[in-house]
Amino acid sequence: MELFRDRRYRHLFSAQVIALIGTGLTTVGLALLASELAGERAGVVLGTALAIKMVAYVGLAPVVGAYATRLPRRALLVTLDLLRAAVVVSLPFVTEVWQIYLLIFLLNACSAGFTPVFQATIPDIFEDERRYTRALSLSRLAYDLENLLSPLLAALLLLLVISFNLLFVLNATAFLLSALLVVSVSLPSPHPQPTGGGVWARLTRGINHYLGTARLRGLLALNMAVAAAGAMQIVNTVVYVRHALGMGETQVAIAFAAAGGGSMVVALTLPKLLERLDQRPVMLAGGLLMSASLLAGLMAPGFVALLLLWFMLGAGASMVMTPTGRLLKQSCEAEERPALFAAQFSLSHACWLVAYPLAGWLGSALGMMTAFTVLAILALAATLLAARLWPAETTEACA
Repeated sequence: MELFRDRRYRHLFSAQVIALIGTGLTTVGLALLASELAGERAGVVLGTALAIKMVAYVGLAPVVGAYATRLPRRALLVTLDLLRAAVVVSLPFVTEVWQIYLLIFLLNACSAGFTPVFQATIPDIFEDERRYTRALSLSRLAYDLENLLSPLLAALLLLLVISFNLLFVLNATAFLLSALLVVSVSLPSPHPQPTGGGVWARLTRGINHYLGTARLRGLLALNMAVAAAGAMQIVNTVVYVRHALGMGETQVAIAFAAAGGGSMVVALTLPKLLERLDQRPVMLAGGLLMSASLLAGLMAPGFVALLLLWFMLGAGASMVMTPTGRLLKQSCEAEERPALFAAQFSLSHACWLVAYPLAGWLGSALGMMTAFTVLAILALAATLLAARLWPAETTEACA
């Protein structure tokens, strides 16, 4: 593929894939660690831990977006990878729930810096929209590899009777490999951001731009739909599979992989589709598909049916998330990208901050069927709101 002829992108993409697969191992390991420490209340612990992750994302991403242009990109990304490795390798030593919460905050404070800077670097490598759209598809594919390959790899390791604590060690190794790949290339310097207005203006510039753009307000509503569906899948899979279906750790990992499979199918086919269709109807259809998959959960699915529902849910999420970077690029000038990508990162994760504890509490206190119902309604309402906020005739660019 022509994108991989660019050494910078080839190394960055490899670093992303390796780090994400490692992160996926930690997602499975964290679910099992929560189950070991809290039993049937694992959903509450996991939901709280993931809410803490979102607090780090929401609070720190705008700060990074405001000041990232003042720091060398490569040194910043490598340092954050090394810090993430140090934190995740500490998880095998956890014995109390509060220790999970502390380490999750530290880990994701680093990720809140890493991810927006990484995402804002890619459009500086590929300026033309066709190649950037393909790069976005590959980036989505990288996330899908996390969702698909990491749980399958975790399942294989667990079948070999290896402790799930090894999953954390492998994630730390992945972060180290990512750092080596990033340090091996020279990255384009960020465009200088507009000056003036003081610290508060710098911190809020990206969010103000985001909320002032109609199609991005629609995107924010779709982010809520993705969060509602994703939180149900991530938080309650371990509870549903182990306690409602009475199955084991391997089946938990396979269920996690099903959503990644659906997302991967969409990520592979969407670039060609977007050459013929506008991104708005595609993204709205993704919201409807996620809502339908959650509503189907009211049939109390068995294991095979659950895999199908999670496959549909992953496909719908990918229909929303794959074009997101292109939408952001179309909505700003080059010098505004770091702040706008950071705003998307922060605001989208604010949606997850609501959805994660909601999914955990509903599943634990009121049962899985109530959780399916409430989160399906939330996803559907958010999708309908997106259709209203983002009118079909919107043509604004770099607004």
